[in-house]
Amino acid sequence: MAHIRLPEGIPGILGLMASSPETAKPLNALAEVLLRGPNSLSAADREMIATYVSSQNDCYFCQHAHGAVAAYRLNGDELLVDSVKANFEVAAVSEKLKALLAIAGKVQRGGKQVTNEDIARARHQGATDKEIHDTVLIAAAFCMYNRYVDGLATWAPTDPDLYRENGRRLADEGYVQSTAHLPAAQKECA
Repeated sequence: MAHIRLPEGIPGILGLMASSPETAKPLNALAEVLLRGPNSLSAADREMIATYVSSQNDCYFCQHAHGAVAAYRLNGDELLVDSVKANFEVAAVSEKLKALLAIAGKVQRGGKQVTNEDIARARHQGATDKEIHDTVLIAAAFCMYNRYVDGLATWAPTDPDLYRENGRRLADEGYVQSTAHLPAAQKECA
């Protein structure tokens, strides 16, 4: 049961956004820019960073919601998403993404954990300043989103099909529109 009164049957951050539309708007806008905006990192890579950080924070809702978006963008490759969460260093992703995931993991533990060596590794693998910047910001933002979702004890469904459908919708339509779908989400989760 959530720590505050939230609309019935709306999971995770969606329930919080339904409850507080004034904060939903900037949170969704930030997610839209970070995960879908113009970038040399693919949207799948950026979703993978969000998923990895959320898994490290043990945020069930966010890791499955963003993992579903990443998998959808990777032609349904849920095993790859799971392998990144388990041990990205041996996952079948690029060396650049591995270096960026290492930075994201350090940010998740504390921003000052990122070292010059971490940045040098990413640069050596071809990461640009913007890609390093955005990796750090995605990691920091998802620490906030994860703590928001779990700090208020929101409900997280366990049905993988619900996450798959939401992942498809988010990949196709984006985050800014996500609050427009709350009644549908409520019906699906009830």
